[in-house]
Amino acid sequence: MRLVLRIGGSVIASPINPALISNYANLLKDLKKQGHEIAVVVGGGAIAREFINLAKDLGLDERVQDEAAISVSRIFALLFLQKLGELGCEAVSLTIEDAVKSLREGKIAVMGGLKPGMTTDTVAALIVKQANAELFIKATDQEGIYNKDPRKHADAVKLDHLSYEDLSQVFAEDKHKAGIHQILDPEAVKILRKRRVKVIVVNGFKPENVLSAAKGEKVGTLIA
Repeated sequence: MRLVLRIGGSVIASPINPALISNYANLLKDLKKQGHEIAVVVGGGAIAREFINLAKDLGLDERVQDEAAISVSRIFALLFLQKLGELGCEAVSLTIEDAVKSLREGKIAVMGGLKPGMTTDTVAALIVKQANAELFIKATDQEGIYNKDPRKHADAVKLDHLSYEDLSQVFAEDKHKAGIHQILDPEAVKILRKRRVKVIVVNGFKPENVLSAAKGEKVGTLIA
């Protein structure tokens, strides 16, 4: 199966978690050995947002704020790539075309951010589109998608299954802004919805959830 894994910066970088990065590298190697074709896109998390705020405090515009966050995400992508060894692509992919080429060459493609105005969710969704991936897995800091923000509402309920049509009702933001933090970026949702690709949102602090999702086991929230 060809799959795209999006690992949230909230999982591996807020704070930085070397053990979890290593666990994910081992998991990706296992998935590769099982015959899956994999692209992974990592975010910069709280550190990226610190740099966004720094750029903002310096009076720099949103484009520069995004550039700072992209640079942070690419540092994490570089560390991931080094941990993958020979199974990983030659260098951190800087374009969608690079990532798709790595997939076709039998390597694990690794990316961070791409360009200002675009989240890493959207980067991952574009790889899904270009590579005709069958599955998009989002490893995040929550158990899945809830009917409302569980960090603010104690009575929030996790949703096991959602249609694409349902998504707009549970998301607060409907357009990009630097440092956006919600389960799935709205632009990414538009791309994935058009492709009608299966999306599974899981708790990324437990890498085994990603394995379960790849096997088709019930975990997190399924969007289909």
